[in-house]
Amino acid sequence: MTTTADELLRLDNLLCFALHAASRAFDSVYRPLLRDAGITYPQYLVMLTLWEHGELTVKELGRLLRLDSGTLSPLLKRLEAAGYVARRRGTEDERSVTVTATEAGEVLREKVRAVAARIASTTGLEWAEAAELRGRLNNLIVALDAAVAGQDQGNH
Repeated sequence: MTTTADELLRLDNLLCFALHAASRAFDSVYRPLLRDAGITYPQYLVMLTLWEHGELTVKELGRLLRLDSGTLSPLLKRLEAAGYVARRRGTEDERSVTVTATEAGEVLREKVRAVAARIASTTGLEWAEAAELRGRLNNLIVALDAAVAGQDQGNH
């Protein structure tokens, strides 16, 4: 089956739009679940990463979350003001800032523990189906990153 140029311009045929719409739908499901904990979805992602990896530099955290420092810094500032994370400047390199979950951040982990299970059941996907979809999306991310890297090299 061949796809015409006009078919590629239809919104309902765009993979990027399907991913965008799915992301917004996830946001709508997460919002009320996280509201009780007093955090947003992006803040939840920061906390999940810290719980998984422990202390990280802001640079490492940004790489893992695919966020630039301009987006990540305000998230960390709000999480620090709420008492969930602590930031510390490096002693050897003051430009390097490390972030770690505080005791209150660990308590938050228990508050939101059920969120992931609720989301998983909401998707209607079996664990294996969700794992397959994640794998396919990860492959897509690798392909898109490679395309961007190729474009960047072409611009030099």
